[in-house]
Amino acid sequence: MPTSAIQNWAGIVGQISTTVMAFNSELELLAINDAGERLLSSTWAHLTGASLQELVGGSPDFIRAVRRVQQEAQPFTERNMLVTPINGQPVLVDCTVTPWALEGGERAILVEMHNTERHQLIQTEESMHLQTSVTSALIRGLAHEVKNPLGGIRGAAQLLERELEDTQLKEYTQVIIEEADRLRKLVDRMLGPREESVRTEVNIHSVLERVRQITVAEASPDVTIERDYDPSCPDVYADQDQLVQACLNIIRNAVQALAEGGGTVLLRTRIERMFTIGNNTHRLVVRVEIIDDGPGVDKDIKHSIFFPMVSGRPNGSGLGLPLAQTLIRRQGGLLGFSSEPGNTNFTLWLPVLEGQKSVPETRPRRRKERIRGA
Repeated sequence: MPTSAIQNWAGIVGQISTTVMAFNSELELLAINDAGERLLSSTWAHLTGASLQELVGGSPDFIRAVRRVQQEAQPFTERNMLVTPINGQPVLVDCTVTPWALEGGERAILVEMHNTERHQLIQTEESMHLQTSVTSALIRGLAHEVKNPLGGIRGAAQLLERELEDTQLKEYTQVIIEEADRLRKLVDRMLGPREESVRTEVNIHSVLERVRQITVAEASPDVTIERDYDPSCPDVYADQDQLVQACLNIIRNAVQALAEGGGTVLLRTRIERMFTIGNNTHRLVVRVEIIDDGPGVDKDIKHSIFFPMVSGRPNGSGLGLPLAQTLIRRQGGLLGFSSEPGNTNFTLWLPVLEGQKSVPETRPRRRKERIRGA
């Protein structure tokens, strides 16, 4: 590609969030922007010169579309096309393929891909957040109404106990007091955290290691906790205590899902660029994945798993995940999940503090360890 074209490329499409790739007449990659690097999980330096077949060999419909544009010199657009890049992860995209004339008469192909799965995820997350907010508001209102009579019941039981001389009768008042205290604690959990977030620079691996130590102590010997950390991850901008609590709720859920048959929980960190959370696009975010190979989330509660009082376990309170979602949102982050038998993945996206140094293209070797539950 001529030097002027490369300069134009870098200036126009280098930083946009849509994947853009240019191919020469032999359908070999000439250039790719940052979003394309993320889609293919590689870098321009490693991808340049690769053939279209090598990059998306698992997508015959897409390859045929590109070749048709090359032959007919007419643009092509397709919505919700399934493309399987070299990293093996199929992705649903809106795709536009356009013929492009370079300097000197050379002909090229310009490919644009917009990841519609991410857009759908944002819409689903916003809808779920709205529903959860309404449900939580109703429960908080109910909880406040319950707290006052609970205090009255406990106080009356204490006064009654003072008047009783029969020790056996006092055992009944103790039951009333203990149950009132138990319900009070449950109501407090339903109301959620009261303190405001104090966000600072936080090392995500320190948070995960702290939570891992707690869960390893609780886990069955048949549960294995693996770590796959990217050491180049910069600090996130969050309230450390609230982030610890959110991660603890999610990882503890994963460990409990494996309690009967054993299995593996994987803690994985990676970096993503130009990622949108709500209405804000962040230059860098850290992605934290908590993956277990348990039976998966029951399909009957998949769409309501972040609602309060919804749990897949008979003895579950159904408050851990809604609280985790609330805490992650307080950090300006996003919490999502996918689940099928043998692979349940809860994913956190957390913004990096603006102004930190850019992440190097050549990353240090990632740390991967296996830690077996105590």
